[in-house]
Amino acid sequence: MATAYAGSESFMASHQRESVETGEFHAEPAAPAGTRAWAGLALLALPTLMLGLDLTLLHLTLPAIALDLQPTSAEALWIVDSYGFFIAGFLITMGKLGDRIGRRKLLMMGGTGFAMASILAAFSTHPLMLIGARAALGVAGATLMPSTLALISNLFVEPRQRALGIGIWTTVWGIGYALGPMVGGLLVERFWWGAPFLIAVPIAVLLLVFAPRWLPEFRAPKRETLDFTSVILSLAAVLPFIYGVKQLPTSGWASLDSVGVVAIGFFFGALFVRRQKRMDDPLLDLRLFTHRAFSVALVVLLVGLMAVGGAMLLVAQFLQLVAGHSPVDAGLMMGLSALAMIAGGLGAPLLARAIRPGFVFSGSLGLVVGGYLLLTQLEDSPLGVAIALTALALAYLGNGTLAALGTELVIGSVSPEKAGSASATSEMAQDLGISLGIALLGSLAGGMYRLSLGKQVPEDLAPETREALFDSLWSAVASELPAELLEQARSAFLVGIQATGTLGAVGLAVVALLSAIALRNIGVRRIDEDGERV
Repeated sequence: MATAYAGSESFMASHQRESVETGEFHAEPAAPAGTRAWAGLALLALPTLMLGLDLTLLHLTLPAIALDLQPTSAEALWIVDSYGFFIAGFLITMGKLGDRIGRRKLLMMGGTGFAMASILAAFSTHPLMLIGARAALGVAGATLMPSTLALISNLFVEPRQRALGIGIWTTVWGIGYALGPMVGGLLVERFWWGAPFLIAVPIAVLLLVFAPRWLPEFRAPKRETLDFTSVILSLAAVLPFIYGVKQLPTSGWASLDSVGVVAIGFFFGALFVRRQKRMDDPLLDLRLFTHRAFSVALVVLLVGLMAVGGAMLLVAQFLQLVAGHSPVDAGLMMGLSALAMIAGGLGAPLLARAIRPGFVFSGSLGLVVGGYLLLTQLEDSPLGVAIALTALALAYLGNGTLAALGTELVIGSVSPEKAGSASATSEMAQDLGISLGIALLGSLAGGMYRLSLGKQVPEDLAPETREALFDSLWSAVASELPAELLEQARSAFLVGIQATGTLGAVGLAVVALLSAIALRNIGVRRIDEDGERV
């Protein structure tokens, strides 16, 4: 693994050198880290794995939740994506807070809060209660993600080891994210739908016991007061924007409930940006976005994770609701596809040694495009299952490459004092991408499902039957509708996936082309054993 990640350091070192040239900071040569640092990395891997798992644990548990709590389709989507939404909304704040009060301290506080919210989620008795618990998990998760990544930059100050540490962090998060459906399916099959949430409890205990021993404390030298006005403005920008985008596919572009809320998000976003420009110590340092590699990497991470998040949700539902597989079987099949993400994360640095970043990014997105093109051919047959799993594997492979290289580009371009904020920005892009992918592509597929269904079913259906049928496929299955209606619902669901695959492939192809153009002048850089550019 060390060999695999050695090449990734070229990104890190080159961006550090470029920062020296622009006068931002100077990285002095540092001694290699010892045993304690590697033990700390192993400890940080636990909450990282947990965070990845929680993003996708519910993909295969929705049918069980539907049978028990009877949520509406809108409530079901909020149960799935409220976690990621609130992580994205609070990441910038928590990254800044960690820099101010101490990253280890914030990590331990967040771990405790995450465990408590997980217990609340596991024993929820109402859809709104579960949504609230998932939102609390998101707030707690927002403390963990930037803290873990920033602490790695403190543990490993030697460039090669830091690159390896970040690579391992990225891979572990990807493993959790990819294996979430399988773990969730296995636990819900053996116990009940709340069991997957309880994984966080022993991890939080280990974190509280060993963090003071193995992890250093780090605070930014300049500790200014956290600007709560900026915090409020950031939330007022992110959350309405997400809600509005979520509603657009179903309510339409002419609906004030969607377009109006998006406009509100943009309005507060403009106020947030204006305030940050005027502050000496802003919540979000906008100067980071003047670096092309930083900005393009964030955009590619956002779009790539949108695609993967949407693909996971659609494939998980297809395997259970159309192909008829149990949560365990579906989880195991998706877990096999997830191996491609690990391969992408480990192989990405090797590509970075010989291929320009723009081409690596565009090629990775091209793999995801191929996955979405396969979704356009999805059908209700054994071949359809193979198509779905292959499509997911291609999306995972592309995403693994994007996550590994993108994270290194972002973190390697800032000083250690800015590591918390930079890592928070990177994670916000990824988590926002996953959540938007679930919301936007899930809602788009749902809208196409209802549109197709409206052309097939008779008008004289009983109101309650019609409501269950048009709400969603999982609602139709949970309501045990007649076989003829369920067959029509499954056919309409496939139409929705196929249409989403077409639109997704076109959009991703455009982003792939633009990323190649934007990063075309960033060349391949290698360094010698002393960290000098060669």
